[in-house]
Amino acid sequence: MASISKRTTTRVAVDEESGRQKLVTSERYRARYRDEAGVEHARHFLKKVDAQRWLDEATAGIVRGDWVDPAAGKITFAQWWGQWAAAQDWAAGTAATADQVLASIGFADVPVRSVTENHVRQWMKAQRLPGPKRKRGLAASTRRTRFNYVRMCFAAAVRARLIRHDPTVAITPPKVPKAETKMRIPTPEQVAEALAVAPAEFRAFLAVCAFAGLRLGEASGLQLGDVDFLRRTLTVERQIQGQVNSRTAETSPKYESGRVIYLPDDLVTLLSRHVEHVAPHGEDGYLFSLRGYVYNRNSAGNQWRRVRRQVGMDEFTLHDLRHFYASGLIAAGCDVVTVQHALGHSSPSITLNTYSHLWPKAEDRTRNAAAGLMSAVFAEKNENPADSVRTLGTH
Repeated sequence: MASISKRTTTRVAVDEESGRQKLVTSERYRARYRDEAGVEHARHFLKKVDAQRWLDEATAGIVRGDWVDPAAGKITFAQWWGQWAAAQDWAAGTAATADQVLASIGFADVPVRSVTENHVRQWMKAQRLPGPKRKRGLAASTRRTRFNYVRMCFAAAVRARLIRHDPTVAITPPKVPKAETKMRIPTPEQVAEALAVAPAEFRAFLAVCAFAGLRLGEASGLQLGDVDFLRRTLTVERQIQGQVNSRTAETSPKYESGRVIYLPDDLVTLLSRHVEHVAPHGEDGYLFSLRGYVYNRNSAGNQWRRVRRQVGMDEFTLHDLRHFYASGLIAAGCDVVTVQHALGHSSPSITLNTYSHLWPKAEDRTRNAAAGLMSAVFAEKNENPADSVRTLGTH
């Protein structure tokens, strides 16, 4: 129920000219309504038209289903981010990324209901530029990821009825260059050189990235029991997340990408020798460790940087070894679903979006198919197709 009531108040005031006391009467209008939960909201206005406008907006919002509690949006964006993030079931690495996003936001102390599209655009622009702790702007993929976090937070604020409109709706996320333009795939010779100079305790780590397509965290989480030396398989069922020894955590594989990988004989032999010469770490038998700790993003990254520096592969990351593995599967004729399962992608579309440029194009398949037909036909006569053309020319 909504209503407006007129309230007249009388107070004693002093006349400025005569200095005498006098009674002053004033009118105010009290508008009130009850929300969907039955809670009353009221506000006073000097003019009835303003009271009616406020009441109309509130009741219309209740009817439309997008009513927002006037008091709810007073909390700052950072406070709302904290509430929203605390409710998410994030892995440690995802939570760490979210912390970095919040730390970069210039409107963190602005009430969430007061954040505008311009606030968000200014923040996005700042991400493109050099900053106090970086020499250049952030990559498009990083900026897009950060923007998606902010958009999810505002969308949750709309659902929680802290705000009526999401200020990011009209903003287009940063475009990320196609994988073809940014993907780096090392050559077999480069991988061989990297393995040759790698420390003995790190060589097998590189090998499971290059020849089994493991992500850094998945390789770090490998245990002795995950390798079936008889059946020549490797089971991925955990990963290590975190950047420093004191804050690492064992979690499930990314996007539920647990899988069984079929290993080549040489990789099985390499892993067997690794186990023989480098004792598995801890009660769980982790295959790879450094100074008593399983590898994390920093320690594995530092080891890799030392290796690549020796062989002139400074532009390559550990993840590029995973691309090397994927490219090898595709070159060998594996279909999309096979590659998807081997890499642990959640869907074939992710595999195609990442590696479609590595598969033969339609014209290549057509050309090869026609060549196969010709070979089959002329093989029956034990002829060379070119000889048939020359024969036609003699008539």
